[in-house]
Amino acid sequence: MNDTDADAESSAGGRSSADGGRARAGTAHPRGGSLSIEDVRRVAGDVVENTQKVIVGNRAAIEHIVVAMLGRGHVLLEDVPGVGKTMLARAIARSFECSFNRVQFTPDLLPADVTGVNVFNRKSREFEFRPGPVFANVVLGDEINRAPPKTQSALLEAMEEGQVTVDGETYRLAQPFTVIATQNDVEPSRTYELPMAEVDRFMKQLRLGYPDPAEEAAMLDRTVGTHPIESLEPVAGSETLERARTTVATVEVRAPVREYVTRLANDTRRRAELGVSPRGSLALLRAAQARAALDGRDYVVPDDVQREAESTLAHRVRPGAGTNATGRDVVRAALDSVRVE
Repeated sequence: MNDTDADAESSAGGRSSADGGRARAGTAHPRGGSLSIEDVRRVAGDVVENTQKVIVGNRAAIEHIVVAMLGRGHVLLEDVPGVGKTMLARAIARSFECSFNRVQFTPDLLPADVTGVNVFNRKSREFEFRPGPVFANVVLGDEINRAPPKTQSALLEAMEEGQVTVDGETYRLAQPFTVIATQNDVEPSRTYELPMAEVDRFMKQLRLGYPDPAEEAAMLDRTVGTHPIESLEPVAGSETLERARTTVATVEVRAPVREYVTRLANDTRRRAELGVSPRGSLALLRAAQARAALDGRDYVVPDDVQREAESTLAHRVRPGAGTNATGRDVVRAALDSVRVE
């Protein structure tokens, strides 16, 4: 493990312990030019393959997270404990050589424990800002629904605007910046429901599920002795990720594809009590751009939209009372009924 990894991969129980995070407070990551589409495809493929050295199976989920990172989005992982959600986030962050902070959300966690706090310096007789764990390229919010809504909301400004405001002062976050949050769905009596305003800010919601017997056996074989995460080497730099994001933003989306996304969103609104928001439509468009780049294309086709629709839209939909349908059911129905023109 190099010095960057040692500084970046700190575990923060509500407070930042990464020196690298403090150094980045109020500064932006230096940006270079964009990459070629072929370079984006190659880098993304390398990251997926590298991550699979640690995570057995779940290639589709790994690709979805890479798509979200390329599309400047955030990811919500909802599943039972112990299926590798935290390790997946660590492996992808290390593959991109990104700084990484983990926040364990608990009922007594305060917003300042996430964003940072002003501390009085007796020598200078001034207040100094101590950045919280949100100041990293990849922030893992572990069991985010264990904290009350006030603390959960500390992430909203960071996720939407790439900045935090403390005591009236605004601090820019380092770029690239991605939140990967996990949600405990097995103890509803001990958790808080995520507000819709927060859920809507996640580009994707994913489930990993249990591995099949062969995958679980392979996982046990890999982790006997030293865990593979300890020897995982980066295959790309965080600056490369930022350049790849610049390229993805230029992927062409023609009018018929944009109109197809709009019709899908509108179809969910007529089928559900709460349908896909305009923010959701934009997230789907960005995810489709990233998916096209992963396939080595500089233009989006309807198939990109269809591949990304369920993971990008379903968590934004509330079917309403008196129905057994889920958000995924609504999105699937929209995909079945809305024609590509």
